[in-house]
Amino acid sequence: MDLHKHTDLRASDADRDRVADILREALAEGRLTADEHAERVEGVLSARTTGELEVFIRDLPAAHRARTAPSPAPYRPTAGAIPVDPDDNVVAVFSAAVRKGRWRTGRRIHAYAVFGSVEIDLSEALFDHQQVVIKAFAVFGSVEVRVPENVSLRGMGGGVLGSFEVDLLDAADPEAPVVYVDGWAVLGSVEARPRRGRIVADILDRVRRGAGRSARGPLDR
Repeated sequence: MDLHKHTDLRASDADRDRVADILREALAEGRLTADEHAERVEGVLSARTTGELEVFIRDLPAAHRARTAPSPAPYRPTAGAIPVDPDDNVVAVFSAAVRKGRWRTGRRIHAYAVFGSVEIDLSEALFDHQQVVIKAFAVFGSVEVRVPENVSLRGMGGGVLGSFEVDLLDAADPEAPVVYVDGWAVLGSVEARPRRGRIVADILDRVRRGAGRSARGPLDR
């Protein structure tokens, strides 16, 4: 919560705990004496609004870091942002299927691995949308997803006698694309993680100018 913008709001127990943590950190770093820490904690416990809480931490660097930190990406796509039908199907039945290199992603990708393997590599992909959902189903097979380091990555699936693993990732820029990996692994595996060392420098610009690029080919750059 940004205390500057909501100074008249009633403080919750979570707000008090957050401020107390900042004070505890300041004491450990030597920014506050033991007496100052005790006095401020006493004030935190009796504070009734977020504005009153702010008084006790406004001179501490940790409070300013908390305000400027980007909000984490949501764990569910925005309602209406993702179509019901897929823009792309990647299917491997007793075979292997790969999407990698310089390719344009849609908003929804379905991946099916049945006694086979699917690899979806977004590390060099062209993002025209801020939110992308990959619906992955692995039955006696595997689906592997890779993303660049400067996007957010979320997972919402599960496994039945199988493995569903998504390494959560928060992009530094709150406007960066968010990739949601959903689905099931039945006697198989679904895995999603960032590809270390692969950062698409102009990825945010691609999203913001997506409409203007629609008439150009994916390699016309």
